Amino acid sequence: MNRRLEHKRALVTGGSRGIGAAIAKRLSQDGAHVALTYVSNPDQADQTVQAIQGSGVRGLAIRTDSADAESVIAAVERTVSELGGIDILVNNAGIAVVAPIEDFKLEDFDRILAVNVRAVFVATQAAVKHMQTGGRIINIGSCNAERMPFVGGSVYAMSKAALVGLVKGLARDLGPRGITINNVAPGPVNTDMNPATSDFAALTVERFMALPRYGTVDEIASLVAWLASPEASYVTGANLSIDGGYSA
Repeated sequence: MNRRLEHKRALVTGGSRGIGAAIAKRLSQDGAHVALTYVSNPDQADQTVQAIQGSGVRGLAIRTDSADAESVIAAVERTVSELGGIDILVNNAGIAVVAPIEDFKLEDFDRILAVNVRAVFVATQAAVKHMQTGGRIINIGSCNAERMPFVGGSVYAMSKAALVGLVKGLARDLGPRGITINNVAPGPVNTDMNPATSDFAALTVERFMALPRYGTVDEIASLVAWLASPEASYVTGANLSIDGGYSA
C-alpha cells in the first residue's frame, strides 16, 4: 500500500457516499487521517468512517449542512481540533436541481449557490487559516461547467463554472504560501444518484461519450489522491477534466 499521505489530515465534504466516500477511503488508504461531512444519513457516514479506520488511520464523521456557513466553519474547526490540523481539503459536497428557466424556483437557485459555491469559499477560507506549506485544496467541479447539453441544467452549470474562476484567483492568493488549489471536473460517474444502468445513462453514453461507458468513483478518487500527493506539487489553478471524453 502506498502511504504517500502518511500523517496528513484531510476533510472531505459530502464524504459519506458516492464520489465523496470513494475519495475519503482512498485518502485513508494513502495514509491520511480523514474527517468527512454528511447531512442526512448517519448510518452511511458511520460505514464510511469504519472503512477509513480499516486503513489504520483516524476517521471522523461530522453532521454539516453545507448551505449553512456557520456549520461549514464548525466542521473545519472540529477537524482541526480532533485530527490536530488540516493539510487537505476536498470540497465535494454539491447538489443539483434541473428545471427549465420558466419553472426554476428562486429558493432552489439560492440553495445551489449556497452549497456549490459559497460553501466551497467558506470551507477554503476557514481551512487555509490552519494550513502550512504543502497544503492542498481540491474542489469537485463538473464537466457541465463547459458543456451542458440538456434543458434545465443552466443553474447547476453556472455553479460549477464559478469554481473555475474561484480556483484561478485563489491559486494566486495561496501560491506564495505553498498551498495549491485545483478543480477536478468529472463526467458521468456511476453512483446511486446517477446509475450507469439507467435509460438516461444509455442515452448519455450513446450521444456524448468518447469512451463508451460511465466512469467509476474510484477513478475520480485516484485523480484527487494524486492532486493531494507530493507528485502534484507543481499543479495549481487547474481545472482537470476526467470525463471519458464528454467534453471533447
